[in-house]
Amino acid sequence: MAEEGQKVTLNVYDLSQGLARQLSTTFLGRAIEGIWHTGIVVFGSEYYFGGGIQHSPVGTTPYGKPIKELDLGVTHVPKEIFEEYLQEISPRYTAETYNLLRHNCNNFSNEVALFLVGTNIPNYILELPNDVLSSPMGAMILPMIQQLETTLRSGAVPQVPQLRPTSSSQQPSFSVPTPASSAREIANGTGNPLGSDGKTSTAETPEKKKTNSGGDPLGDARLKMQEEITAEFAAIMASGTLRASEAAALATRRVMERHGLGNSGVMSQR
Repeated sequence: MAEEGQKVTLNVYDLSQGLARQLSTTFLGRAIEGIWHTGIVVFGSEYYFGGGIQHSPVGTTPYGKPIKELDLGVTHVPKEIFEEYLQEISPRYTAETYNLLRHNCNNFSNEVALFLVGTNIPNYILELPNDVLSSPMGAMILPMIQQLETTLRSGAVPQVPQLRPTSSSQQPSFSVPTPASSAREIANGTGNPLGSDGKTSTAETPEKKKTNSGGDPLGDARLKMQEEITAEFAAIMASGTLRASEAAALATRRVMERHGLGNSGVMSQR
């Protein structure tokens, strides 16, 4: 028996808060309008994929105000059937199965949209990973994307990539630092960097640090930004008002604007 139709809306957020549009041409060689996160709004709630399938009352998600609200149509699927469907697909949408390129929040939104109204979400949202990877810098930033995925899963601070000088016969290569410790440890000042094996890494001696930085001024600048982001993140987390992922994004934005890399006309959150 058919129920009264329910409107289905796609909420679209830009996780970069405008920085992707400002910086993508410089770093990727093509314009990227945003780093998209999406959620499906239906039955008075917004459903999205984060650390599993989550839902919040409309207007209360941690992503703030959407930059777009796209009308996908009307569904006649009963709420009880929809909830059973979400329960059925939940094993495929967990923190462990999350993949920044192939199995993310937008893939979840697309699958739910197909179930509810038989339509896909906009292709430009789904194709964003391919657009980035097919750019001139795509192959070089893939390790950074993979590291970011690991970092976001652990709730740690995104690290600024370091560019190591290479010989003229070699292609430039990026070295991505390992994730920082958990957000809470950093905020309390007790966190230590982790190695790829999950063990606490040994601190560099002053002599080694001096040797490494002597011939790499660009790397020194990035290291300085990394330290500033970590300090900014710790200060934000200490206030206890934001989640780790939100604090990391805000800390990165503030430091980039401080160095003239953001839009000076955009006010940072305080």
